[in-house]
Formats: sequence, structure tokens, C-alpha cells
Amino acid sequence: MHVPDGFFNVAVSVSTAAVAAAGVAVCLRGARRELDDRTAPMVGLVAAFVFAVQMLNFPVAAGTSGHLLGGALAAILVGPYAAVLCMAVVLLVQGFFFADGGLTALGVNITLMGLVTVLTGWGVFRLITRVARGRAAVTAASFAAALVSVPASALAFTLLFWIGGTAPIEIGTVAAAMGGVHVLIGIGEGLITAVTVGTVLATRPDLVYGARGLAAPLVLRGAGGESTVVPAAPAPKASPSPARPFLLAGTALTLVLAGAVSFFASGDPDGLEKVADDQGFLDRAGDHALGTWSLADYGEAGGVPVGVAGVIGVVITLAVSGAVAYAARRRKAAAPAGTRGADKADGTRGADGADKVGEVDEVTA
Repeated sequence: MHVPDGFFNVAVSVSTAAVAAAGVAVCLRGARRELDDRTAPMVGLVAAFVFAVQMLNFPVAAGTSGHLLGGALAAILVGPYAAVLCMAVVLLVQGFFFADGGLTALGVNITLMGLVTVLTGWGVFRLITRVARGRAAVTAASFAAALVSVPASALAFTLLFWIGGTAPIEIGTVAAAMGGVHVLIGIGEGLITAVTVGTVLATRPDLVYGARGLAAPLVLRGAGGESTVVPAAPAPKASPSPARPFLLAGTALTLVLAGAVSFFASGDPDGLEKVADDQGFLDRAGDHALGTWSLADYGEAGGVPVGVAGVIGVVITLAVSGAVAYAARRRKAAAPAGTRGADKADGTRGADGADKVGEVDEVTA
């Protein structure tokens, strides 16, 4: 659902750019509380994975395709603040290197595909996991979070277009069309998210940010039928196994998706493009300033094979997002000792600023 140039007037483009910039600034600060030894190495991989899977359009209806947005997935894996940074990097790389999403619409795209999907997805995920615990609950919550985040973003687009779009629309008709097709896309997003989160849970549950501290309490039942709930005990502070093998395997999979599987992506227009065509405002899309660049449209403009363009995109995204995470983490390390006690990431920092890993790092079944 990459918004092109020309869909929005100057007022909305500037306003959303300000919102996006403010959101990214807040998340740069907030991510310092999330970027620990487990989360920081995951940021680059998650951003690169989202970039790669966004290339894999899948059919959702006759003549319409969809692709992963990824905000909910990123939030569950690395935390909501870091997720917004991942999404911003992905959208910047797509806009400037692949002419995917307008440059004047970057604020709109980061707002819709970054802020809205992350906030909605993380909110739904936390709501469900507050009342249901265990590995199955985390996987189910991941599906629901991703499913809801996609139509939420589509409806936010409709509202913005009604406020400052460059073509008159009947908001009810467009909202129904956008919501309907993006619910179908959301089902695909939910499946991808649930499978991905479930796979990481099964192999390295300590690397799933959203699953920390979600072990189910122990219920003891007496002979007379009475029940006693014993809170889950903290996991022993054993050193986790090195994450490097997992990260290397994840990077290899990401390169395969972008470099090989991308050749089989659906060529049908995505949900936004299809609705815009049906509702008569697709012609408002302007030419991208970098539309003749050799990597534009993932190589189509310059004759570069889509797989080669995909691999280049993965490498760029991995490098940029990794650098952002490293810079944010260095700022965390350089923060004055007196200010670190104010940072509270899921209640794991005390007044002395020390990490208190008292929560259970692995989800029980």
C-alpha cells in the first residue's frame, strides 16, 4: 500500500511528514530502552525481512494482490519503538532506491505503514496477551494483530484522502472498498506474521520481544478441588546461546526470498492501486522523481533482474537499519548514569538503571 506522489495536497503531505518525523524522533529515544543484547542484533534482520517479503505480492481477489506491511510483525519481534524505525528505514530505502512510494508521500507512507500499523498491531497484541498466555496465545495474538493492522492503515488512508486528497471521493464508498480488500490482505499478513513469530518462538523464544514475561502461572489443585495459583518464577539467569547462527540463517532466508522467490510474485495491482483505479483517482498519481533510475520498480525500469534488485535492497536495508540500531544503542550507552533509572522497558529497569531480567524470557506452551 505504497502511496505515490500526487495523491495528496501540500497541506496533508507536509502535516504527515511532520507527524512521521516526530514519531521517528520519539521512537529513536524510546528504542534505547528496547535495544538490549537480544533486540539490537534483530533490528537489521527484521527490517531486511520486511523489505524482502514486501516484494512478494500474493493474489487476494480477481485481479488484485497484496503484500506484507510488516508493522505488527516488527513490533512483536523487536518492540514497538524499534519497529517504527525498521519500517521507516524500509520505506526510505524503497522510496529512494526503488521508486516504490512517492518522495513527497514519504510522510504519508511512514505514518500509515509505520506508525498506524505498529501502534494498532502492538495494541491488539498486548491486549490479547494480557488475558491469554503461552506460546499458542502469542502466535494467535500475532495473527490477530497483523490482521487488524492492515485495514486500520487502509481506513486511515481513506480518512486522509477525504481530508486532503487531490480528487473528490465518496468517503463511504472508498472506505468500504479499501476496508474490504485490505481485510483480505490482512488475512495473508496475519498468516505470514503468525508463521514467522511461531517459527522464531520455536527456535529462539528469547529473541521475540513481545513474548518476554508471558509464561503461564502454575496452578496447583488440591485433593478437595481447591486451586492455588502460583506466579511464574523467574527463569534462571543462564547465558543464552549465541544469536549469530540464527541471525545468519535468517539473513540467508531473507536473501533467498528477495533473490529467488520474488520472481514468482503476483503481477496484479495491489489493494490501493486497484481501489484507486476502480474509484477513478489513479490518474492523480504523479511520475516518481527517480522513476528512470536503473533499480526503479525493482529493476523493471533499468532491466535489472528483480532478484538482483531484491538482494541489493536487502543489503542496503540491513546496513542502514543496523547502523540506526547501533547509533541508538550507543546513545543509550552514553546516557548519563543519573538519567538511566528513568528508562523503564516493560518494568525491567530499576532506579539504579541496572537491567533486571526478572521476567521469564521463554514462553511456556
